[in-house]
Amino acid sequence: MRISGPPFAAAVLIAAERFGLVQEAGMAFSALAGFFLVASVFSSVHFAEVISVRIGQPFGSVLLAIAVTVIEASLIISMMLSPSDGDPTVARDTVFSTVMLVLNAVVGLCLLAGGLRHHQQSFQSQGAVAAFSVLGTLATLTLILPNFTLAVEGPYYSTVQLIFVTVVSLLLYGLFLFVQTVRHRGDFMDIAAADAAIPQKPGGGETARAGLMLAISLLMVILLAEALAPAIEEGVLALGLAESFVGLIIAAVVLLPEGMTALRAASSNRLQTSMNVATGSALASIGLSIPTIAIASLILGEPVTLGLDPEHIVLLVLSLFVGMLTLATGRTTIMQGAIHLVVFACFLLLAAVP
Repeated sequence: MRISGPPFAAAVLIAAERFGLVQEAGMAFSALAGFFLVASVFSSVHFAEVISVRIGQPFGSVLLAIAVTVIEASLIISMMLSPSDGDPTVARDTVFSTVMLVLNAVVGLCLLAGGLRHHQQSFQSQGAVAAFSVLGTLATLTLILPNFTLAVEGPYYSTVQLIFVTVVSLLLYGLFLFVQTVRHRGDFMDIAAADAAIPQKPGGGETARAGLMLAISLLMVILLAEALAPAIEEGVLALGLAESFVGLIIAAVVLLPEGMTALRAASSNRLQTSMNVATGSALASIGLSIPTIAIASLILGEPVTLGLDPEHIVLLVLSLFVGMLTLATGRTTIMQGAIHLVVFACFLLLAAVP
């Protein structure tokens, strides 16, 4: 498949940079890295859709969310282990940016695109509300509550508190996956596209190749984004924006595969699949990334900043509130999409100019 080419070409480029054959700071490397980054994103979307057709929903959405989140956590931990003095809030800011991007940018664009094309779309409100209930609980425990505990001066958890929140987060996320994929799987199935043509399922060999290529494509996205980070940081600082805006840009690039998958599903009147991808991504980012980072911080003996700044708490609570209202009726129009995009615009403004 020609779609397999970009990830391998990206691997060659990264290897050439590692062995000193090309300079990371050079314009040629940045241009090629940017091109292969976008191409690898399209490859990721393609292979994720192949696997989704084979294993069905909601398993396909769960697979993509977990795959991206594992790589996201790996990137954060590598930054924590960096010998240079980095921003101690990188884990918190990255996870928060991921959640805001998913809940407002991805959801907003999906609802707007689907509404413009189909006027009104329907989905299973039971599954969506269940996902947001878990998301709201995990977000409060991991990103808001650390500011108000007394065992240690915030925005940190004490060791006992951090262990408890880590265990509870993993248990709650695991329970949600059980409900989504086994006990109440029907609550997460599409209901608006019953008359759509059912694509032919790929064979076992093709699915296995797609799974391998999905992992390679996602890895290339992360490595290329990391390689481009210095150039992006220089550009952000040259524009007079806050340094934390770099993390937002990298998070947006990492989320492109999931965002594009969700957008294409909404445009095809499969809003339930779109919501599964979006909420699943946000849930995995908090339910898996935060515990993984917490465990790493306990092993390394370094504290991890979790509590958000006041203005970010307001935006997070607003996003959860608007999201619950959006999902309550099981029907959406362009109005809900516009509201989510306005909230995301406010987040962008504060990220650029705190």
